[in-house]
Amino acid sequence: ARRTKTAPSKLLIPLAFSSLLGGLTTLIGTPPNIIVAAVLGEAGFETFALFDFAPVGIAVVLAGILYMAFVGRHLLPSRDPSRDARGGEDAELEDVYGLRDRLFALDVQAGSPLVGKSLAETRVEGALGLHVMGIIRGDRTELAPHPGFLLAAGDRLVVQGPDDAIREIGAREYLALETDQVMLEDLLSDAVRLAEVRVAKGSEVIGRTLRGLDFRHRFHGCLVLSVWRNGAPLRTHLAATRLQEDDVLLVHGYNDMLERISASKDFEVSPIFDPLVYDLEDRLMYCRVPHGSPLVGQTLSESRLGDVFSLGIMGVERSGEMELLPLPEHRIEAGDRLLVKGRPEDLATVGGLWGLPVDTSTTREFSDLESDDVCLAELVLAPRSSVAGKTLVDLRFRERFGMNVVALMRGGSVQHDLRYFPLRLGDALLVHGPRAKLEILVEDPDFIVITDEIEEVPLTKKAPLSALLMGGVVLSVILGWLPIYIAAVTGAVLMVLTKCLTMDEAYRAIEWRAVFLIAGMLPLGLALNQTGAAELLTRGVVGTVGGLGPLAVVAALYILSALCAQVMPTAAVAILVAPIALNTAAELGISAPALMMTVALSASASFMSPVAHPANVLIMGPGGYRFVDYIRVGLPLTIVCLIVTLLLLPVFWPLQP
Repeated sequence: ARRTKTAPSKLLIPLAFSSLLGGLTTLIGTPPNIIVAAVLGEAGFETFALFDFAPVGIAVVLAGILYMAFVGRHLLPSRDPSRDARGGEDAELEDVYGLRDRLFALDVQAGSPLVGKSLAETRVEGALGLHVMGIIRGDRTELAPHPGFLLAAGDRLVVQGPDDAIREIGAREYLALETDQVMLEDLLSDAVRLAEVRVAKGSEVIGRTLRGLDFRHRFHGCLVLSVWRNGAPLRTHLAATRLQEDDVLLVHGYNDMLERISASKDFEVSPIFDPLVYDLEDRLMYCRVPHGSPLVGQTLSESRLGDVFSLGIMGVERSGEMELLPLPEHRIEAGDRLLVKGRPEDLATVGGLWGLPVDTSTTREFSDLESDDVCLAELVLAPRSSVAGKTLVDLRFRERFGMNVVALMRGGSVQHDLRYFPLRLGDALLVHGPRAKLEILVEDPDFIVITDEIEEVPLTKKAPLSALLMGGVVLSVILGWLPIYIAAVTGAVLMVLTKCLTMDEAYRAIEWRAVFLIAGMLPLGLALNQTGAAELLTRGVVGTVGGLGPLAVVAALYILSALCAQVMPTAAVAILVAPIALNTAAELGISAPALMMTVALSASASFMSPVAHPANVLIMGPGGYRFVDYIRVGLPLTIVCLIVTLLLLPVFWPLQP
């Protein structure tokens, strides 16, 4: 697309659809073909051979090519995410995702509370959704710095992030620490008290974190102030602390919520014995929200004081009235007095972060932030990825892979504030970090890295041997020497033994999700037969179209399978519809192989939905496609395939036995 200046949306759907059509030509081309052949053999019929699918399958492929060349290409959208991002200009990755427009610098001045702290301790990424692309120190630039990198006075942080982050940074004052001493009595009222909550023996919460339990929301505002463990209190990073048996939590909460905790089998609640042992006094403070603070107008949850800075808001005083344990939806106003639990140094870090001078006029070229060791790379969620629906925070992406996700593309639009943005199949992600870390992403089954530079170099020396082994597998099946399942496994073993590929590469190439899906669906196919469900569905098909002749039955089965294939995996469709086809053939005296061939052809007609097949999901983000694009192009193609099947199937597979 780049070389010919063609919109990717004009090429990627044809690519995906042709890969689906190509599987119709051989027994091993697609899972439905293998499943249908196996079911047919188990039913007592002669099973399909390797190229039995070719006569009708090749005709369908040719019809699909002609349709796409003369009709389908005119129905495709002209959408190029890279050009859309830069007003029609040719663009590299940084242009596609609009990074240049969101690149600015933060200067760490002498006397800043951030001096001497690591990047992780500053929370610059977690608090504002910024990504530190590099740190300039004198005439040296540290690209993609490690979270443990210590800041020094005079450092310039080159960061990228959402536009609203620029407006938040640079505030003169964020929170003003007051000198009033907080007493434990200030935490109590008629409705609110302190209690000790012990983790019960054998509790299901053992090994889980308070954040993972969503403790505060689960018990409507109850706040854990400390954890007593091994004779000493834990007071910091409590949200990420994994609970152990007999841990004692110091909980600040409403009476009714503490009763609710007491009723839980996971905890044992008792009145607090001696609150002084938790040594909380130096962790409790009053802070005033000044006018002009970025907090004004935000809710407590939006402020991220708890999630990012481990500052627990225990109360909000307004007009002389103290509201203890305010809800996350409580909106902050200028002049509010906050009762905060945390470390004074964390509060200083908050002020230092928001007080950093901002330089939005930096003209530093983005290419300077790439080197031999650091790069930008693009990746997409793999089909059936287990991370769909999760956020980058849930995945702990930076910790797992050592790279930052700096932008996300979905349906042609780019997102930059991604901390709490759930991922979807079809999303394309732009990551920045050490090139060496890309290997971790390449090997992860949840992602597919599509940057050219990290593609593995083919072992061309082994190509002739590999081709010979492949030819031997095919030839042994054609001549009837071996069944396909024996020949294929033998060929795979020989590929490893001859070092055409390593055992690790072979293992990664196995689509385990598909294996377990088919294994799990086979009992459902048996259940359809044994419970009579297949017979019931057969009668519905026979009663509806049986009187119209065998060709009408073929059309009905094709439409049924094709519709199911838009929302179900193709292998599952074949398993579910195959028993119906066999029973229909027996009921009407139609050739069983002909109807089973219909099921195989129609189960792969996954053209009308992006989630119908992994190939469709894979191209959705890079092509900037929308759901309706698949329907617009795929529905006519499905009709073309149906017509070709109805015309040629009776020729090669007579409908009468």
